[in-house]
Amino acid sequence: MRATDPFLVMAKPVGPVCNLDCGYCYYLGKKELFPADEPYRMRPETLEALVRAVFAASPGPLVHFVWHGGEPTLAGVGFYRRAVELEERFAPEGWTCLNSLQTNGTLLDDAWGSFLAGNGFRVGLSIDGPAPLHDAGRPDRRGRATHARALRGLQVLRDNGIEPDVLCALHAGNVAHPVETYRHFLELGVSWLQFLPVVRQLASGGVDPWSVGPLEMGEFLCTVFDEWVRHDVARIGVQNFLEPFLVASGRRANLCVMAETCGTALAIEHDGSVYSCDHFVRPSHRIGSVVVDDLGELVESPAQRAFGAAKRDLPAACSECPVLAFCNGGCPKDRVAAPGGEPGLSYLCPGYLRFYGHVRPQLERMAVLARTGRPVAGIMEELERAEVDERRRWRSAPRNGACPCGSGLKFKHCCLALRRD
Repeated sequence: MRATDPFLVMAKPVGPVCNLDCGYCYYLGKKELFPADEPYRMRPETLEALVRAVFAASPGPLVHFVWHGGEPTLAGVGFYRRAVELEERFAPEGWTCLNSLQTNGTLLDDAWGSFLAGNGFRVGLSIDGPAPLHDAGRPDRRGRATHARALRGLQVLRDNGIEPDVLCALHAGNVAHPVETYRHFLELGVSWLQFLPVVRQLASGGVDPWSVGPLEMGEFLCTVFDEWVRHDVARIGVQNFLEPFLVASGRRANLCVMAETCGTALAIEHDGSVYSCDHFVRPSHRIGSVVVDDLGELVESPAQRAFGAAKRDLPAACSECPVLAFCNGGCPKDRVAAPGGEPGLSYLCPGYLRFYGHVRPQLERMAVLARTGRPVAGIMEELERAEVDERRRWRSAPRNGACPCGSGLKFKHCCLALRRD
């Protein structure tokens, strides 16, 4: 059975196994789903069943595989050579197959670089900022620093003509350093960047210490946006800004976290088990197996449809929120109300409100530029002119005239002492 709408699969060739021991990882704990002696390696017959199933279920003509983990490079280059062979065998004529690999980069070498480049893989590379911030949260299994190894992986990719997308987890360990973190990526010459907020719910309620504070997240993103929109719009793409730009332009965001519904990005574990979402790999959300079930029927199943539609179930407060069109309640996994928050609200709600409210005017102006055929990077020049005009207005304000701040007081009795120039 073919699914009605396009979907993607996040395949886990080695399950939750990883060579790093990131303090905030949401996936390492998935080992509890498997026996103690589990080998954590996708069998050849399971890989073939996976590839067959995805092509049979996809409406086409584009099919997207995301190879994820754990650390997917632990499966070895040979595994992906076989995957590409199977894709070429089972792809219908005229269809295109897109492969993406999300990696920590520490195991990449020239053999990897040559293979990935030669087969058109897109690569996402995880880096959490400059070495002190990255290494505090992303040690290897022996507690050793990994930042230098991640940068070697970045160089391997570039040496083979691959410019990766960089994913920076935003957590309690780096959220207080927005400028330092952002400028590190500029120094590295990164062309595409995503900040991913960490929220880990505790079984006892609340969130663990690695989770980012909602308002701290909002301030981090606002600070980085202010740098980006004034200096770097043409230099680096930041997903956290460009996705809401789509919304400000009257279009739909690509990210499921910002969409009204979800359920089109399924996780497939190394044993072939299919789960509703990468963040809901748990027994209650196991919907079947690519080894024994029809993947199209699983994608279209009442359980999966209900899972995706449940994202719309929002508390009453959301209906009056001025930024609902941007967040749509956020990811259901984060609906762990912050202290004092209404049940059903995202834990990140105060941060979303702060961030989207702050960036909306500039994004809407960028949307106007785009609609009138001008480059959106023109926002940088517009903001520069506005700031020059603002400084000029303050410099020319008479002592006995109205204060430029709009207080209604005379300048000499209000802001003159601040010497704003």
